[in-house]
Amino acid sequence: MTTPSAAAETEVLIVGAGPAGASAAALLASYGVSCIVVNKYPGVSNTPRAHITNQRAMEVLRDLGLEDKAAAAATPQRLMGEHVYATSLAGREFGRLRTWYTHPHFQAEHDLASPCSLCDLPQDLLEPILINAAASRGASVRFNTELVDFVQDADGVTALVADKVTGAEYGIRSKYLIGADGGNSLVMEKLGLPLVGEMGGGGSVNIVFEADLTRLVEHRPGDMYWFLQSGAGHDGLGIGVLRMVRPWDRWIGVWGYDEAEGRPELTEDDAVAIAHRLIGDDTVPVKIESVSIWSINHVYATDNMKGRVFCAGDAVHRHPPMNGLGSNTSIQDGYNLCWKLALVLRGQAGPELLETYRAERVPVAEQIVKRAGTSNALIPGLFQALDLPAAPDEHTMARAVAGLEEATPEGTGRRRAFEKAMHATLIGFNAHGVETNQRYRSSAILDEGAAEPPAPRDEEVYHHASTHPGRHLPHVWLTRDQRRVALFDLCGKGGFTLLTGPRGAAWQEAAAKAAAVLGVPVRVRTIGLGCDYEDSYGDYGAVCGVEEDGALLVRPDHMIAWRAATSAGAAGLGSALSGLLSR
Repeated sequence: MTTPSAAAETEVLIVGAGPAGASAAALLASYGVSCIVVNKYPGVSNTPRAHITNQRAMEVLRDLGLEDKAAAAATPQRLMGEHVYATSLAGREFGRLRTWYTHPHFQAEHDLASPCSLCDLPQDLLEPILINAAASRGASVRFNTELVDFVQDADGVTALVADKVTGAEYGIRSKYLIGADGGNSLVMEKLGLPLVGEMGGGGSVNIVFEADLTRLVEHRPGDMYWFLQSGAGHDGLGIGVLRMVRPWDRWIGVWGYDEAEGRPELTEDDAVAIAHRLIGDDTVPVKIESVSIWSINHVYATDNMKGRVFCAGDAVHRHPPMNGLGSNTSIQDGYNLCWKLALVLRGQAGPELLETYRAERVPVAEQIVKRAGTSNALIPGLFQALDLPAAPDEHTMARAVAGLEEATPEGTGRRRAFEKAMHATLIGFNAHGVETNQRYRSSAILDEGAAEPPAPRDEEVYHHASTHPGRHLPHVWLTRDQRRVALFDLCGKGGFTLLTGPRGAAWQEAAAKAAAVLGVPVRVRTIGLGCDYEDSYGDYGAVCGVEEDGALLVRPDHMIAWRAATSAGAAGLGSALSGLLSR
């Protein structure tokens, strides 16, 4: 590439306006960093695609002041959890699962893990919230603008972009570039970053349609209904899916096809027929909105950055939709990276801080891809329980379904096997630990030197609250002026926070001194009887892991950076902060 002259300059260029790019733009703009977003499409997503929005992603929206807007547009958790297995929506049920933590046991653990609730927020509603916030806070958003090439040097990145309306090409000069350009990322390709796994397994079809299905679902509200049907072929199996987009009149029908036979060309009549088959009633009026083809991928990047260029979102982790981890992890990528970029650009941190993006987020990408793949691999167990081959024909499927209802010893065996296989799939929806238990290890985490005690339960399944450095700040409710306040809300907003107790006076002086030396503000919040915030329920004292005169140093992304058991550690605050900032 011949380096073009720059027609525009900015601190950060973001390529892509999906969940990863839009959230990064909103964060950077909120932190006062100038950024330009280029997106080759004429607007944000026009299909619902990703939809599960978990607690960690909602926390980012809360930190951005967007939680209420998101919740208002979303379907709440209480309407998401009746996961039905049946022959069709109107057909015979085989059983149900309480998914997305709606079982009373999981609901309690869900509520104890965060001030935010999981919800169903389709991508075509999420992206406008994020991109509008970014633009209103100062980001420049350019649709119909495609990245053509880029080169980086010691001082920045020069990108060549094309205006898809006029055909004109021009340069954009930035200090840093974020490649959030999806599963066919040009930025990843240009950087030559390594990917592990396989692309393009299991052909699937999404049919977005409108149909009033209230009478079939309002008594069993859920965000997904799964059907054992011959010919469905989803990921090579006889599973068809109805996914709620809006209660109860906008839906996605998920069907499948044999990739060996090539991509199908579906007419509107074909799409209506598939929708009717999933519904199980061809008298229901159906209005087709769109049809799209996609494939199951199992790929993650073993590196996510090179020099001044970073990759985020589907560019670095591509996986089955099980567990609903895609857009959530994409948003968390930006939450990890953007405060670091802000500090480096302000000269408050050394550029080495940016290297921690690799150390902290590459393991997360690997974990979520493997988790989604493992969850997806549980689906064949349903067919094995019924002694079915993959993609069974109609006669074979009907015979197996009838066998489930036989009042014979053989029928008993089938029912028990199917119920066991069905409940085994619950981990494909309830993997709370994967969502909430990220443990970072990097130079931006100052470990205590002592190993963290093992969690008492499986950390992929269950949330684990801990203040060990590298963990996410636990959620507890405090009070101020007799009103409840989430501990989460004392931190974040792009800044560092020091949490201490009634005997933590030494930390006020230590924080002021560190801030004066390093030029990095550190807000101090005291918690306990007679403090800024009162620990009225005793929950903070039970989970904080330090004494009343100890302290927790919380990063802008709500991760515990460092802690000291007592005020004896106050003298080390400045060096701790200096170290994690790579100063």
